[in-house]
Amino acid sequence: MINVDPISIEGETFLAITVKLPKTNFMAVTCDAGYIMCGALDVALLNEKLKERGILAARAVGVRTIEQLLDAPLESVTFKCEELGITKGTIGKEALLKMKQAE
Repeated sequence: MINVDPISIEGETFLAITVKLPKTNFMAVTCDAGYIMCGALDVALLNEKLKERGILAARAVGVRTIEQLLDAPLESVTFKCEELGITKGTIGKEALLKMKQAE
């Protein structure tokens, strides 16, 4: 099953995507500028192989719901996130709000 739902954080609208897979869930919350995602995101790939794209993305691990993803400290972030002040340990929803400002 795939769920795609708009969510609001401090009056800003984002899109929450959940894909229920066997024994796990894939989750992401996105805006036009970037996204945060569950542990399935390969930040090293984005930083190394796709660096020229300047992708705003960050990963939280150990989360099972969108709410947990929003409240979790980020485990890793892309170089482009670091340019915006989004660093390891930033809370998911705070990172999204900074990404929204970059749109």
